[in-house]
Amino acid sequence: MAVTIDDIKKLKELTGVGLTDAKVALVEADGDFDKALEAMRKKGLTKAEKKGDREARAGVIDSYVHDGRIGVVVEVNCETDFVARLEDFKTLAHQIAMQIAAMNPSYVSEDDISPEEKERVKNELMESDALAGKPEDMREKIVDGQLSKHFADQVLMTQKYILDDNKTVAEHVKEAIAKSGENIVVRQFKRIELGVSE
Repeated sequence: MAVTIDDIKKLKELTGVGLTDAKVALVEADGDFDKALEAMRKKGLTKAEKKGDREARAGVIDSYVHDGRIGVVVEVNCETDFVARLEDFKTLAHQIAMQIAAMNPSYVSEDDISPEEKERVKNELMESDALAGKPEDMREKIVDGQLSKHFADQVLMTQKYILDDNKTVAEHVKEAIAKSGENIVVRQFKRIELGVSE
């Protein structure tokens, strides 16, 4: 397949890379746009992993109110004010606020779950009737799996992303990191629901 300038521009827009990198990716993929896009995404996500350690203190606080009944305030950080002012970044923050309104997570990441809470849930699961009579090592494995499942829906970053359930919120954020070239962190959130107190 031939490499067209339109495909190069389209690939550049979708991935945030330079024209030369987009052209090289298309040439390496023999003009197959989807193949080139997949290769660029993989490269971008690999770079995004490395950017995850960089300091992110700029950003925005975004809010979302659903039907006058659920309100969310979320802080999403990046590295520079320049990226914080970009429409893509503001959209990401708003999408995350919508995610929180819809899915009601309790934690941003698994790191926010206290060891005491993990232990409490683990003990509850260990005492389950379903595990009675099973060997000790098998019980541990079953409970570890149940523990991950229990917290998966409560942790924002491991939830299925509401606008594309083929990926998690963490994967959606990593794509934004790859596109912006900066580390992006969801720092904190507060969700309020009418008539429901903590």
